[in-house]
Order: sequence, then structure tokens, then C-alpha cells
Amino acid sequence: MTIHFVGIDPETDEDGCPTVWVDRSTSDLLIQGYEADERTSAQCEALSPARAPIPPGEGIIRVPARMVSIIRKACDELGPGVR
Repeated sequence: MTIHFVGIDPETDEDGCPTVWVDRSTSDLLIQGYEADERTSAQCEALSPARAPIPPGEGIIRVPARMVSIIRKACDELGPGVR
């Protein structure tokens, strides 16, 4: 299996919480987070260099700042060759 669990929101309430995994075969991060509200999504779209709407199949995901160390750990697990 190439997908590896890295960590979950330390303040989880056991009811669908932000989680981070890595896919070792592709060096991708897989992140579960909270869907951004419409206002936040609109602000992100407006700041996008392409100024284009978010395409189908993509979305703005909000990940709590307290998970930065988990995301760093995920990046470290992928190794120095990943940019």
C-alpha cells in the first residue's frame, strides 16, 4: 500500500476531522479538511493568478493552523527529493 497515515487534528472530536496522509508512490499529500465557505472560496478565486473559477473536482480546503507540524511531518516523510 502506498498511502501512509501521518496525523489527525490533535483537537479531534472523532466526527470527521482534518487528517493528513502521504502517497509514497507519487509523493502527493492527501489532506482532509473543512470545506471553505462561499465567501472564502470567492476571495481565493479573486486572488488566483488565473482569476478563474475553481474547476469541478477541486475545492478550497481549510486546515487548522494547529496541524502545521503534521503537514511538515508529511513533507519530511517524502524526503529531500520532493520540492
